[in-house]
Amino acid sequence: MASRVRRTDDEVAGQVEATRLVATLGQQVRSARRMARVTLRALAKRVGISAARLSEIERGSGGGAPIATWVALGIALGRPLAISLSKALGETRAPADAGHLEIQEYLLALATVTGRHGTFELPTRPSDPMRSADVGIRDIRNRCRILAECWNTFGDLGAAVRATHRKAAEAAATWPAERVATVWIVRATAANREIMARYPHILAAAFPGSSRRWVQALTNGAVQPPDEPGIAWFDPATGRLTEHRRATIAA
Repeated sequence: MASRVRRTDDEVAGQVEATRLVATLGQQVRSARRMARVTLRALAKRVGISAARLSEIERGSGGGAPIATWVALGIALGRPLAISLSKALGETRAPADAGHLEIQEYLLALATVTGRHGTFELPTRPSDPMRSADVGIRDIRNRCRILAECWNTFGDLGAAVRATHRKAAEAAATWPAERVATVWIVRATAANREIMARYPHILAAAFPGSSRRWVQALTNGAVQPPDEPGIAWFDPATGRLTEHRRATIAA
């Protein structure tokens, strides 16, 4: 019996990144299709695939789709696909998602310091590892499982909120004996602050939990995480979490 060839590190990294890319592209296709008010069946017919296959692509299972299909989808939706290789890597090969990883690394270290168990890319549906929260923190003391979504930059805000809600529902079904609490940790950049300030009503409705309380809960293992979803900033300059202060909303 032939021995199984061990995959190289680059092959494994390529598969992980490819999974992320097709999931992101699938979400963008679905969002663009809905904004254009085009049905799944109509778009599938325009690009020459079945409605069932297009549904799989939109759900993040488009890894096997040929590049011609992605190009056709982009053209049909008025969102042409843009692909290019990045600049040549130097001796230090910083990951493309280094900013995202920095927040995840910080939260995992924080979980250890506060006496909790952190999981990198926690699958919220164990049968489908592609569905995962950026960081899962198990708070045994408070019988709670924290799902932390880390944001370096924003693409589709609505899709991001829906994805968080879906992961929370999946986690609640997977761990019914534990309370599930969700929080967004957003990189404190000028661009992100501008986006967050632009949609105060949306953020207040989607994340009503106290940001101050969330910062306290994440940095102090004795503090119980809020029941409601919340947002906190990650300041890369200081390497600390800070409170997200809501804009004043006129009645």
